[in-house]
Amino acid sequence: MPRKGGLGKGLGALIPAADEAAGVTEVLVGAITPNPHQPRAAIDQATLEELAASIREHGLIQPLIVMAVQPAEITDAPRGKAQGKSGAGLAALPSNIQYQLIAGERRWRAAQLAGLSTVPVIVKQVAPQQMLELALVENLQRADLNSLETAAAYKQLMDEFGLTQDQVARRVGKSRVVVANSVRLLRLPAPIKASLAEGKISEGHARALLGLEKDELQLRALTVVTRNALSVRQTEEMVRRWLAEPKAKVKQVAASAEMRAIERRFQQALGTRVDLFRSKKGGRVIIHYYSDEELDTIYQRIVGEE
Repeated sequence: MPRKGGLGKGLGALIPAADEAAGVTEVLVGAITPNPHQPRAAIDQATLEELAASIREHGLIQPLIVMAVQPAEITDAPRGKAQGKSGAGLAALPSNIQYQLIAGERRWRAAQLAGLSTVPVIVKQVAPQQMLELALVENLQRADLNSLETAAAYKQLMDEFGLTQDQVARRVGKSRVVVANSVRLLRLPAPIKASLAEGKISEGHARALLGLEKDELQLRALTVVTRNALSVRQTEEMVRRWLAEPKAKVKQVAASAEMRAIERRFQQALGTRVDLFRSKKGGRVIIHYYSDEELDTIYQRIVGEE
């Protein structure tokens, strides 16, 4: 029975799983260059060190997938003890060939940290589109990409290779809705993208903020979400309320939410109830206390005198 296409079932869906006919061979680490279509912007250094430690101990068990790109003069590096762990007994390819990664960049970088001179590889020839697809699915299966990196990779497949959202979804084993929602994240203002990348808000928060059409409102909503540590459900409810209100009222609601956030910070700092009232020419801050001792504590925290 012919193998089905697509990436939903893994790398083998486009590149047959380390087939014996292709063979595993050994190449110099320095003869390999990264995949230019790698969707992941950064690799966590701590996890890379952990993987390198494992490779030092057990060797590189899973071969990298590479393609030969062009002849190059590469000086043979001495093959040390680490090389023996990675692929003792494997056939070696000529040292005057340059290779480009298709899949396995994290393992390749960890192998360098581990001090390996050579690594086991399977050599394949694939089109640029497949290089991006394979790198994307490898990272998706390992949950290595953040939301924005995934969205950018989906969009690259559509923009550079003319794939529809349905086609991208089939290739990565996701639903069309998942792909569509992911790509929409790229429309967010830069501060919201930064908050998402830094983990200050989740993808669910970001999708909820997309419900507000104007960048200005999205940024106001971001401030309310982060200051009040709103959940995704609370954020969705806030967006629904704002959409139901006239624009002038939305600004009032946003300002009111910011005032409540300031009140809470006052209360946390002073350890008592604090009320804020805003007027056209200023406002009032009312600090409540319930005993002389509490008044003294508040005084010390504000004035700082003994």
